[in-house]
Amino acid sequence: MSTGATPLLEVRDLCVDFVEGPRVTPAVRHVDFTIAPGETLALVGESGSGKSVTALSILRLLPYPQARHPSGSIVFEGQDLMTAPERVLRGLRGNGIAMIFQEPMSSLNPLHTVERQIGEALSLHRGLSGAARRREILALLDEVGIANPEERLNSFPHQLSGGQRQRVMIAMALANRPRLLIADEPTTSLDVTVQAQILALLKDIQARRGMAILFITHDLGIVRHMADRIAVMKDGELVEQGAVAEVLAQPREDYTKRLLAARPIATAPPADRRAEPLVEARDLKVWFPVKRGVFRRVVGHIKGVDGVDLTLRKGQTLGVVGESGSGKSTLGLALLRLVSSKGEILFRDRRIDGLSRKAMRPLRADMQIVFQDPFGSLSPRMTIAEIIAEGLSVHRRGLAPETIEDRVVKSLKEVGLDPQIRFRYPHEFSGGQRQRIAIARALVLEPELLVLDEPTSALDKTVQAQIVTLLERLQREHGLSYLFISHDLAVVRALASEMIIMKDGRVVESGETEAIFADPKQEYTRTLLAAALESTGAGVDT
Repeated sequence: MSTGATPLLEVRDLCVDFVEGPRVTPAVRHVDFTIAPGETLALVGESGSGKSVTALSILRLLPYPQARHPSGSIVFEGQDLMTAPERVLRGLRGNGIAMIFQEPMSSLNPLHTVERQIGEALSLHRGLSGAARRREILALLDEVGIANPEERLNSFPHQLSGGQRQRVMIAMALANRPRLLIADEPTTSLDVTVQAQILALLKDIQARRGMAILFITHDLGIVRHMADRIAVMKDGELVEQGAVAEVLAQPREDYTKRLLAARPIATAPPADRRAEPLVEARDLKVWFPVKRGVFRRVVGHIKGVDGVDLTLRKGQTLGVVGESGSGKSTLGLALLRLVSSKGEILFRDRRIDGLSRKAMRPLRADMQIVFQDPFGSLSPRMTIAEIIAEGLSVHRRGLAPETIEDRVVKSLKEVGLDPQIRFRYPHEFSGGQRQRIAIARALVLEPELLVLDEPTSALDKTVQAQIVTLLERLQREHGLSYLFISHDLAVVRALASEMIIMKDGRVVESGETEAIFADPKQEYTRTLLAAALESTGAGVDT
């Protein structure tokens, strides 16, 4: 980090309002911070705190006239960006200041290859073309750790893993050698090993290039490893800032203390081996055929799930852990008979793997799923009441309208939401509230089995802790059984009495959760635990 007196970036008295007709909503209020050349400043806070709005303001990327800046200055290398003409900003974006976004799948163009997307930035800003441009693209892909970069030039985003897509985004951001990189939640949806790799990559590139980083996150554990200084935001205001070691060791503000304390606590009771099995799988396989040629002949298989055995007991939680692509979600869908599979699946000691769709229908109400992204799984055109009641109309036909209304109200109360919200729409709620709504939709059918597919990975740490507490309470009150799929080991440890570790479709280790954490037998498990600890600083704390 440079100790020079002149900041690279200086933000003073920044205010941002969002205007909708006569209504003005303050989003950011009187924010001040500086970033020195080569320094990393972490901007930390919960969703809605104003972090991303502040970052987008730096490059003047907020929509006008919906977003306005009633006051403030943003000075980069002596140039006030708030008053700079558009041609100056165009020359600065991607050159002096580059940005990496949270979700690379939505940030990358799905219709363009890797070569075209990185090459576009090189052509536009550096005038490179032909062989020179291709050499630079290959050098960038090599720098960000893409294996066999020549083979990836013609790949489309959907053909890459989450970690590879994020590396491509980093390559695009680095293409024009920026002096400041804004990284907006760049690792939130990645599993712990890939997260650790991306963080290490950013630190390595920063050290070699002398680049400054504005690192936006809600995870204080990451900040511990990444940043020199920290600025904590709440409700659009900076409530505390200073050196990372100082703020994390002795936070002054109650809000900062609450963020530091917001992690799931390991409270899962030991597994009760006397409990009856609810779900069992024996030699379960889900193989996806690979077809090639004009006649689309099968030339091989992708083994999503490859010979898995498991037992989930009544009233207990089985954690399923592994990296992206390990087969976790496919396993959950197979157990619910939502993808084709081979092998035995037993539910309440009854084989269901050979049942027809019609024969499965009476069991559907007893087997529900909650997905990772509640916004994507809730229909934007339906009210909350309609979303929650939809399952009742399918699986509990004949119920009177007033009975359905009562069940919707009861379900919302159980997840800690005011029943009056049932007349509103999903876009009006935060991520944590939407996840509670998704849980209420599953609970309204009074299921025995709940498959939870990464239900907390996109949420702030404080909201994660709330959802874990909610799930623990609901399990106690209703005797629910959870298949909890996650790459977040701290959350799994808090909820699951037993766990299985998956890699390449196979179970590489299984047993009681605490026993695995205390003494992992497999090298892969040890790697996962080490990556969680390295990337968050708190991934496996009790």
